[in-house]
Amino acid sequence: MVVSVLEEMRIKALGVIDDAVVELSPGFTAVTGETGAGKTMVVTSLGLLLGGRADAALVRVGAKAAVVEGRVVVPPDARAARRAEEAGAELDDGALLISRTLSAEGRSRAHVGGRSVPVGLLSELSGDLVAVHGQTDQQGLLRTARQREALDRYAGEAARTPLSAYRDAYRRLREVDATLEELTTRARERAQEADLLRFGLQEIEAAEPQPGEDAELAAEAERLGHAEALASAATVAHGALAGDPADPEGVDAATLVAGAHRSLEAVRAHDPALAALADRLSEVHILLSDVAGELAGYADDLDADPIRLAAVEERRATLAQLTRKYGEDITAVLAWAEESAGRLAELDGDDERLGELTAEREALRTELAELAGQLSRARAEAAERFADAVTEELAELAMPHARVSFELKHTEDPDGLEVDGRTLAFGPHGTDEVELLLTPHPGAQPRPVAKGASGGELSRVMLAVEVVFAGSDPVPTYLFDEVDAGVGGKAAVEVGRRLARLARSAQVVVVTHLPQVAAFADRHLVVEKTDDGSVTHSGVKAMEGEDRVRELSRMLAGQEDSELARAHAEELLEAARVGG
Repeated sequence: MVVSVLEEMRIKALGVIDDAVVELSPGFTAVTGETGAGKTMVVTSLGLLLGGRADAALVRVGAKAAVVEGRVVVPPDARAARRAEEAGAELDDGALLISRTLSAEGRSRAHVGGRSVPVGLLSELSGDLVAVHGQTDQQGLLRTARQREALDRYAGEAARTPLSAYRDAYRRLREVDATLEELTTRARERAQEADLLRFGLQEIEAAEPQPGEDAELAAEAERLGHAEALASAATVAHGALAGDPADPEGVDAATLVAGAHRSLEAVRAHDPALAALADRLSEVHILLSDVAGELAGYADDLDADPIRLAAVEERRATLAQLTRKYGEDITAVLAWAEESAGRLAELDGDDERLGELTAEREALRTELAELAGQLSRARAEAAERFADAVTEELAELAMPHARVSFELKHTEDPDGLEVDGRTLAFGPHGTDEVELLLTPHPGAQPRPVAKGASGGELSRVMLAVEVVFAGSDPVPTYLFDEVDAGVGGKAAVEVGRRLARLARSAQVVVVTHLPQVAAFADRHLVVEKTDDGSVTHSGVKAMEGEDRVRELSRMLAGQEDSELARAHAEELLEAARVGG
């Protein structure tokens, strides 16, 4: 099976490192060197590649920027590869090229597969590629939240399924509670709003306005207010067109047009053009007669009716009250009424909605209680298996009498969930408070790892945890920095042996100062400084044969040429080869 492998890193202008390439390989790689030579910069560099916090103080003095580049071989179907391709990155012959640039001013840029990406993407990818463990990661193990996450991860599907459903139900419960609180606390405001809407709708309903009615009434009021002038104008116009009965000698337009038409009719047979004009005069005469008739009817029908005018003005005043309150015209008033009726229905339905939400909340709490119980049982079962497996590993790490256990605590809360006959406080992760305990020797009381483990013991507990995880939820690459802190003698040999076993299923990179650990490595790199205190390209060397024996001798006795140290180094290598 193809797994992700970190092949190499190039580090430029970072701390004491001027320009160096760290070539890695599958299996177990140990990184050693004198104190201050820059071993920890390897861990720091990988942390930057994985989206860690950038500190301008890391940039080498006199340099404009520090650059870290990494090449990671990833299977094409790996989640990290798919996520990188979604961001526009391209694989280079099956490898993902990652780089991080940190300027001396503190600005940071990230690139994946030749594409500029947010630094957050590096953090997202790192979870699928590398597990980094240093002193800060040990501190993370001390947090109960991290311990709960570790236990859930170990429990696998038995915890994953109910936890996912629990979180969904918990999220919905929070939404329902917030809505209920809003409906309850704003009840008075909503009641006042409903009363105002109801009054407005009743006022509009009483007036019964019709669409466009205000414009029609305005036109009618204008006509009634000028009735006499309109009637006089119509009468004069009618007389001009059809004649005035009181003046038989008067000349009107209709008579003149009729005479003109008769004169043309007499000769139309002699010229088609003139005949056409005669026809048009006939049409004009007919139109004049029609207009004259309509003017006569208009004048007869028009009546200055003060009663009707008063009624129109009264109706316009009623409509004006509505437009002052609810819209610029009656059309807008009717639109307001339609919208407000919907809002009123919503407000009037609050009581019903309160009942529905209350019922949903109770159903959600019942569901949460059931899921919390499933989750607690899954955690309790996994906790026992996890503790036994880690305890077994600790026995191999020179802690034969130590025992690890998980304590699952619960807090009584009258407003909590009913779980197995108890009313328990609950949160987004269930009702369990998870804490990892260590009993260092028989007769001792179990104590939280944070209080019961020394630095060296904590390092071995963390290593044991990772070895156990490697069998159930492996990570392609592990990077350990100072995992052997506070460890020596036989315990150091066992740390090296467990790291070698972990390397059978994953890539393991260890920054160490212990020869007992380095002896188990498949590849041994040494970081060396030049005379000016910097680490250059040639300052990271792969140790083999006599060179490796000499480096282990230096680590053992501080003297590369000590015959006793050399003999001890060769003995360590042989023991590692046989017992790894």
